[in-house]
Amino acid sequence: MAPTLLELAHWSTWAVCTVIKLPQLAAVLAARSARGVSAGSLLLELAGFLVFLRYQIYYGYPLQTYLEYPIIIAQDVILLLFILRFSGNMKQALFYAVTFWGGWYMLTLRKWVIDLAMNLCTLISAASKLAQLRCLWQTKDSGQASALTWSMSAYTCAARIVTTVMTTNDLAVLIRFITMLILNIWVTATILHYRKTKKTD
Repeated sequence: MAPTLLELAHWSTWAVCTVIKLPQLAAVLAARSARGVSAGSLLLELAGFLVFLRYQIYYGYPLQTYLEYPIIIAQDVILLLFILRFSGNMKQALFYAVTFWGGWYMLTLRKWVIDLAMNLCTLISAASKLAQLRCLWQTKDSGQASALTWSMSAYTCAARIVTTVMTTNDLAVLIRFITMLILNIWVTATILHYRKTKKTD
């Protein structure tokens, strides 16, 4: 039973993550606008994903426990480029690329750096969700924010809680996934609330 559950959690997470940002990308492209999508949230999310991926690789965790992260990072980069384009800030793309590339290499200069970064990673990722919530609360409009993307993120966090308990049992990783699960559900509910409010107006 346990190996089957573990395989199901891995495969379903990978499947969801191959398309996780597509609803968000489709909404932004269809509207040719990033209204309702926080660029700051996406940048923080990308930073959190990069730190998490680097941590997993550094400690030699099984590939199955983080295989989706390169896929999500690629989708986040594409989404960020469209957000920058539609908001007229494409010039910032090179700065962000150099910053993330440099950060990727600096993370493993010392063991304490990657450990500290992983502990801060949960705060960074939480800040990304809170930035999206703040954007929604300020505009009182879900705009192009995709409830499907956020609910898929909640599912992958729940699945990764299961896989982490069954494989590495790393407390820092568990705390991160539990926190992200709660915040992803909150963002999804907020998007749905403002979408419902907009339809009834």
